Amino acid sequence: MTGGNRPGKVPLPSFRGCASTPASQQAMASPAPAPQTAAAPLPEPRHREKRRLADALRALAMDAVEQAKSGHPGMPMGMADVATVLFGEHLKFDPARPDWPDRDRFLLSAGHGSMLLYGLLHLTGYAEMTLDELKRFRQLGSRTAGHPEYGHAKGIETTTGPLGQGLANAVGMALGERLLNAHFGDDLVDHHTYVIAGDGCLMEGISHEAISLAGHLGLAKLTVLWDDNSISIDGATGLSVSDDQLQRFAASGWATERVDGHDTDAVSAALARARTSELPTLIACRTVIGFGAPTKAGTSAAHGSPLGAGEIAGARERLGWSHRPFEIPAEIRAAWREIGQRGAAAATAWEQRLAAAPAAWRQEFLARQSGEIPAETAAALDQIRQKFAAEAPKLATRQCSGMVLDAIAATLPALVGGSADLTGSVNTKAKSQKDVTPQDFSGSYMYYGVREHGMAAAMNGLALHGGIIPYGGTFLIFSDYCKPAIRLSALMEQRVVYVMTHDSIGLGEDGPTHQAVEQLAGLRAIPNLQVFRPADGVETAECWALALGSRDRPSIMTLTRQALPTVRTGVPGENLSARGGYVLADSDGARQVTLLATGSEVSIALAARDALQARGVPVAVVSLPCWALFDAQDASYRAAVLGSVPRIAVEAASPFGWERYTGGDGAIVAMPGFGASAPAEALYKHFGITAEKVVEAALFRLEQLRR
Repeated sequence: MTGGNRPGKVPLPSFRGCASTPASQQAMASPAPAPQTAAAPLPEPRHREKRRLADALRALAMDAVEQAKSGHPGMPMGMADVATVLFGEHLKFDPARPDWPDRDRFLLSAGHGSMLLYGLLHLTGYAEMTLDELKRFRQLGSRTAGHPEYGHAKGIETTTGPLGQGLANAVGMALGERLLNAHFGDDLVDHHTYVIAGDGCLMEGISHEAISLAGHLGLAKLTVLWDDNSISIDGATGLSVSDDQLQRFAASGWATERVDGHDTDAVSAALARARTSELPTLIACRTVIGFGAPTKAGTSAAHGSPLGAGEIAGARERLGWSHRPFEIPAEIRAAWREIGQRGAAAATAWEQRLAAAPAAWRQEFLARQSGEIPAETAAALDQIRQKFAAEAPKLATRQCSGMVLDAIAATLPALVGGSADLTGSVNTKAKSQKDVTPQDFSGSYMYYGVREHGMAAAMNGLALHGGIIPYGGTFLIFSDYCKPAIRLSALMEQRVVYVMTHDSIGLGEDGPTHQAVEQLAGLRAIPNLQVFRPADGVETAECWALALGSRDRPSIMTLTRQALPTVRTGVPGENLSARGGYVLADSDGARQVTLLATGSEVSIALAARDALQARGVPVAVVSLPCWALFDAQDASYRAAVLGSVPRIAVEAASPFGWERYTGGDGAIVAMPGFGASAPAEALYKHFGITAEKVVEAALFRLEQLRR
C-alpha cells in the first residue's frame, strides 16, 4: 500500500438533474455579487433546486437564532450555497457511520455561524441532531451550543469559536491524513479536509502560522473555503484590513482562486479543481452576509444578532420561502437525506477493504484508532523508571524526558512528536524517530518552526483526527503563545502532551523574558488539564506514563533546564505520581512541619528537612508533581499527606494558588516578581528560593504557634 491518489475513485454524485456545467481548469476571478438592497430583487439562481436546498439552511438559521434571541444568522445565510455544493457534490461522509475513519473532515472555523453546521447535520440525517435540538439552539443542555463543541454531537469535528483555531486544527487533520496514509496506504487512508473560515479567522495571527505550515508541507488535500463577505462586527472589513488574501496564501505555497459564492456551478468547479491540486487550496467565496434579508443583507447588522420578525418575514418573501418556522417541505428534506445517504457505498467499500487487509495490518490500524497504549510501551516506561531509580543520575528533567522518549518511541507507532524550533533544547526527538518532510510523511517527528500557536492547534487537529498521539515542545514561557489551543485541548478532552522546558529562573542567563513565573499558576487554573512538574527522572517517567494513559485530558510536562539530583531511589513500586502528591520523605518522629514542593524545588525541600531535623524538628517532605491529580484524591488521603501541622511550600514561581495547601498557619517561599539575568545558582540565592529560607520560614511559623 502506498500513498497518493487512488485511481478510479468515484466522486459523490451531484444533485439529480442539476449537475455542474464543465468549467475551465484555470482559476479565474469571478465578479463579486451585487450588493443587496431592500428594493433589489434577488438574482435568479442558475439551479433552482440547489437554491431551495440552500434556502432550507438559511431558514433554519434565521428561525433558530430568532427563537434563541441570540446568535449569528448572517454567515449561515451567506455561505448556504457553498455548503450545499460541498455536502451535495464533494464531501465524503456517512451520517450512519459518523466515526468512519476515512471520511472527509469538515470544520467550521467561523464557529459563530454554528447554525450552518447544525442545519447540515440535521438535514443530512445525523441521528443526534434532531429538529428539537435546533429549536433548543443556545439553550442549557442542548447539543446546539452557541459555538460548535466537539462531543456534543457526531459530525462536529472540533470545537471552534476562537477565530482561526479551526483553520489550524484543519492543518493538523490534513497532516494526520498524510501521516497515516504514508503508513497504511490509499486503501485505508485517503480523504480530504475542508474548512470554512471567515474574515476574522484570516485576521487572527494563528492563521499565518497555520497557512505557512500547510503550504510548506504541501498538504494538497486541505481546502479552505473563505467566506469573503467583507463584513466584520464593527462594519466593513475595510475599516481594519486591506490584505490581498489570495496573494498572501499564494506566497505561502497555496493554490488560490476567487468565485461568486452564490454561483453553485463556479463553487463546484473550484472544489473539483482543489481535489486534484498538488497544493493546498484557498477558494475565496465572495458572498453576501445575511443573503436574502431585505435591509440587513450585506451589513454588519446581519452578523451577530437575530434579524427580527419583520426582517425574517421580508427574507422569507424574497427567498420564496413560505413555510412556517422550522418547517422543511418533504421534498427538500428528502433531497437532503438522499445527500446524506450517498456516502454509504463508499463507507461499505472501505469496510470491505479493511476486512480484506492482512490481519497484522488490520489489527495495527484498529489498535491505533482505539488509542490504547501497547503493553510494550508500558513495560518500556517501567524499565526506564527502574533505571533512573537504580542509577540515580543528576540530570535536567528535560534530559530525563528525552530518555523516556528514546525508550518508548519505537514501541508506540501512534506517537508523533515535534517542537517549535527548539528540538535540541527541549529534547523532544527520540533517536528512533524519522523526520516528517514535504516529500516523505512516513516519519514521526515534526519541525513546526517558530510557530507555537500553530503547533498547539495543529496537535489538537492530529489528536481529533484519530490514530495519532501528538506531543510538541517549547519553553514554558511560550505556553502563553499556546494558551488558546491548550484550553481547547482541555475543553475537548483531547490527549495532547505539551512538553514545556526551561520552567523557572533555573534557566539562568536568558533572563526574565524567558523565565516563567506566572505561567504555572495560569495553567493550573485551566480545568481538565494535567500540569506535571516532576522532581527527577523517576517522576518524569511516571508523569509520561500518566500523560499517555490519560485519553480524555491533555497534559503539560514542565521540565527543568538545570540538572537535579535523583530524589527517589531504590526499587520503585507503584506510580506514586498518579496520586498527584505523596510523602517523599517522612519525619523522624512526630511530624511538626510539612514541606511542600514541586520539580526543582523538591531537592531544596529535602535539604531544608535535613537542616530542620538536625535542630530537632521532625519534618516530612511532600512532592506534588500534579495538583489536579492530588485534588482528585479523597479527603482522607490528602489530609494524611499534608498533615495537620504548619505547611511551608517552596516553588520558583508565583505563589498564587499555594494557599489551598498551606492554609492559615503555613507560609510560601516563592518568586516575589519577575526574574533576572544571571547564573541559576545566583538567582536562587538572590530571590530566596533556598533551603535556608525554607528553614527560616518553618521556624518562624513554629515560633508564632508557640506564642
